[in-house]
Amino acid sequence: MTVPVITIDGPAASGKGTIAERAANALGFHYLDSGALYRLAALASLEAGIDLSDGPAAEAVARNLKPVFRDSRIWLEGRDVTEAIRTEKVGVAASQVAAIPGVRKALFDLQRNAAQAPGLVADGRDMGTVVFPEAPLKIFMTASAAVRAERRAKQLEARGLKADREALTRDLEERDRRDRERAAAPLKPAEDAKLLDTSDMTIEEVVKKVLDWWQLAR
Repeated sequence: MTVPVITIDGPAASGKGTIAERAANALGFHYLDSGALYRLAALASLEAGIDLSDGPAAEAVARNLKPVFRDSRIWLEGRDVTEAIRTEKVGVAASQVAAIPGVRKALFDLQRNAAQAPGLVADGRDMGTVVFPEAPLKIFMTASAAVRAERRAKQLEARGLKADREALTRDLEERDRRDRERAAAPLKPAEDAKLLDTSDMTIEEVVKKVLDWWQLAR
């Protein structure tokens, strides 16, 4: 039996994770946060003192990852790293290690194996172009850098942290450039992806759009 898959790709802070998880819950599907895998690889590399420009070392770390996803929490080597992988430092590092072909190859099988019945909603940068090119519904979700920076700022402030919106906008634009220009699986829509700009949409509106598209794609 072929497992149905919905892919939602897009740049950092476009809201794809929130939408993918809510769509998965609505459908009773599994949810794959592929970005979490790259953040885990980045966190493990940073904690091991690895130079992120050292491709073979970062690849070795990625191949040895044994994450556990349970009850909306993420565990690595027996400790809860759910919050640790969401820092800006780890996010920037994740973008760097994601540009290493060996790291992407090491994490490929982990992502493919996430496709389990009754279905999967996967979000990331290359879910529709590389990991699940056979998916019947592929979505490329985006929003302006300013809107994404504002969303990220509100997330940080909700956690009691200060947020520099101009700095966040610059960081997002730099990450977008790096993701688009990397040699391995650059950030781009799949040829048959549906494009969705969420700049002026609520979360509920975006989820409804995804579910409506799924009804047509089945």
